[in-house]
Amino acid sequence: VVFGRPKGDRGSYLQWEEDNIAPHVVFEVLSPGNTKAGMKKKLEFYRKYGVEEYYLYDPDKNTLEGWNRTDGKLLKIRKMQGWTSPLLKIRFELADEELLICRPDGQRFLTFIETEARMTEARKRAEEEKQRAEMEKQRAEMEKQRAEKEKQRAEILAAKLKELGVTVENLI
Repeated sequence: VVFGRPKGDRGSYLQWEEDNIAPHVVFEVLSPGNTKAGMKKKLEFYRKYGVEEYYLYDPDKNTLEGWNRTDGKLLKIRKMQGWTSPLLKIRFELADEELLICRPDGQRFLTFIETEARMTEARKRAEEEKQRAEMEKQRAEMEKQRAEKEKQRAEILAAKLKELGVTVENLI
């Protein structure tokens, strides 16, 4: 996360090409290819180049470590459970098998699976509504056709009555 830089896709963030503005917040998710030495090297890099907050999550172990810049130094956060990011105002909660991240309003960010399920449900509701609207349109068209037939029938009947010399005044 970098404040003060334009939005846009970047293959990687090159600080020297970004007015030398360091990332403010960095999130790392460990993968099997990460080594302790490699992660230590990254931490030192972030310390040196001005990152304000650094978070390291291991999804296999469900562990979260964090570092926060205090008095110019990137220091380890002692207790991550319930920690709130000073810059992003998001809160971290380590549940039994997953990391939960809560928005500044306290609501939990949805997981990818939950987001996908909601999107699927919304698409399903939209499709059902589209079908209902189409059925209503067809029903209205059928009603219009029925009314048109009824009008034609009435006009034919009126014409036949007129041929026979029957008028409305004669009926009254």
